[in-house]
Amino acid sequence: MTFFKILTLFLGGVTKKFLNSMKREILDQIQRLGGNTDGVKGNSLAEDILSVTFNTVLYQRPKDTPWQAASKAEPIYGIGKFINENEALFKIDQQAFYDKIIDKYFRLTEEGYGQVFWQPRLFTPFKEGTADFEEWHDDFMDEGADLSEIIKVTNDQTPDFMEVFYSYGFPDNYYICLADPNPENPTLFGTDHEVFFSTITNEGSLEDFLHTFMTKEEVLEIIKKRIEK
Repeated sequence: MTFFKILTLFLGGVTKKFLNSMKREILDQIQRLGGNTDGVKGNSLAEDILSVTFNTVLYQRPKDTPWQAASKAEPIYGIGKFINENEALFKIDQQAFYDKIIDKYFRLTEEGYGQVFWQPRLFTPFKEGTADFEEWHDDFMDEGADLSEIIKVTNDQTPDFMEVFYSYGFPDNYYICLADPNPENPTLFGTDHEVFFSTITNEGSLEDFLHTFMTKEEVLEIIKKRIEK
C-alpha cells in the first residue's frame, strides 16, 4: 500500500470520527453550565452523550409571555421569596448571600424550581431484545405514536433514541435520534409523559437548546441588577 493510500485512509478515519462527535461549541457550553466532558472521546454521538455528567440542575432563561416580560420574571421559580428571607444576610455579607443562592439552587435537587435535569439514557422501542422493546414496541407500532416530526428530520421510521433531558414543565422529556443526519449538532425533540410520543415537538438543535440555559454567573447578574440599586 502506498503512502498516499495510507494517508487517505487515516484522514478518512479521522474525518468519520469527527463527524460522529458533538461539535466543540456544544461541549464548551456544557462546561459553562457546570457539566463534565472529560469522558467525551468522539467515537460516537451516543457514547459522547452518555459520558457527560452534571452535578447541578439547569435553568432556562425567562422568556417574554403575554402576561409578563422576561425582564420582570423570576430567573428561578420561587427565588424572590428566598431573597426576601435572606435580606439580613445580604445587608451584612453580600458574597455570603450570593454563595447561599448558588448552594441552594445549583445542585442536584428534585425540589421544584422549574429546573431541567441532564439525564442521558438510551431508549430503544424498536430494537428487539431490549427492555424498551418489550415494554413499548406494541405502543409504537399502533396509532399511539406519531413520529412524523422525527421522520421529517431523520428519515428513519424505527429510530433508536437517546433521552437527554427531563423537566417538570411541558414537554417533560427531550430526545435525540442516534440516526440524526447531523450528529455534530443533532435535533432535539420534546414529548410529555401524558402524550408520550403521540405529540412530538421539534425543539431545534441541541446547541441552540443548551444556550437557553443560564450559567450561575448569568443568574447572579440578573439578581444583582434587580437588588443592587
